[in-house]
Amino acid sequence: MVQLGVYNAILHDRSLTEAIKTTAELGLTGLEINTGGFLPAKHVPNIDEILTSDAARDDYLANFEGTGVSIAGLNCNGNPLHPNAEIGDKHSADVIRSIKLAERLGQNRVVTMSGIPGAEPGSKITNWVVNAWNSAALDVIEYQWGVATKFWKEADRIAADHGVKVALELHPQNVAFNVATIRELVERTGATNVGVELDASHLFWQQMDPVAVVRELGELVFHAAAKDIRINPENVVLNGVLDNSFRKLSPSEPRTNLGGDEWANEWPKNSTWDFVAVGRGHPAEYWAEFLTALHEVDPKMWVNIEHEDTSLGREEGLAVACETLFKAAEIAKL
Repeated sequence: MVQLGVYNAILHDRSLTEAIKTTAELGLTGLEINTGGFLPAKHVPNIDEILTSDAARDDYLANFEGTGVSIAGLNCNGNPLHPNAEIGDKHSADVIRSIKLAERLGQNRVVTMSGIPGAEPGSKITNWVVNAWNSAALDVIEYQWGVATKFWKEADRIAADHGVKVALELHPQNVAFNVATIRELVERTGATNVGVELDASHLFWQQMDPVAVVRELGELVFHAAAKDIRINPENVVLNGVLDNSFRKLSPSEPRTNLGGDEWANEWPKNSTWDFVAVGRGHPAEYWAEFLTALHEVDPKMWVNIEHEDTSLGREEGLAVACETLFKAAEIAKL
């Protein structure tokens, strides 16, 4: 059956040993480890040492021995195409380093995002064209495809050399965010080792059906994230799912750095949609279909919970997600 784990970002408040213990207590068998990008590599701070020292590698792997929990892929979500070199160079280096680290740790999956460049050469900020109704917008997209193709063709070659599959989250504000664009990226690069991390949440709010996407992409789906959203009908009827009512946080407020001088904004007060614990947006019956579709692609695929429901605590939200997924697996007879 598909394997159930958790993405460790929600457990960055504790040590690796404690994160593994929490994972096991939840009844999960895998921990997806962050290795850079938007977030620091909290649970593997000595990456460079592991890359060069067998002793360091073995010491790290020993953390998992006898726990019932294994590493369930590496994650370095970020923007490797960012036009600001302070961000783009770091994130792209993190992707390549994570591919090499995966091989060292006996892993064959690295999760990241395809990234998004600026609108033209010399840009300093990113530009994601939401609706290319005018010719200039298509010119921007074509330039961006050129940047993306150059990076991902080389990254695919490196991934193939190291026996690793790179799974891209289909996330808005990236060149690849739906079926058409991931197929275009693969076609332009001739990629054999670049495919998809099927995070259901960002498909839901785009009004896509994750189950249909899995069945359409088939073997291009390498990895999956169990993450849910809730549409708020009283707000979405007025502002739609592209609502941009975010607030920029000041340096005096707690905020998350995304690289350079870029920071996560405060979520809209009257949001049109929200991240919720798995099961609070879509019932276990839906997740049973999701797990079934993934099982048809790869019976041993990792499906890792990503928890971002701010209304619930860390363990509380993970427990809700586990209850839903365990029930879904039972319904699906997996």
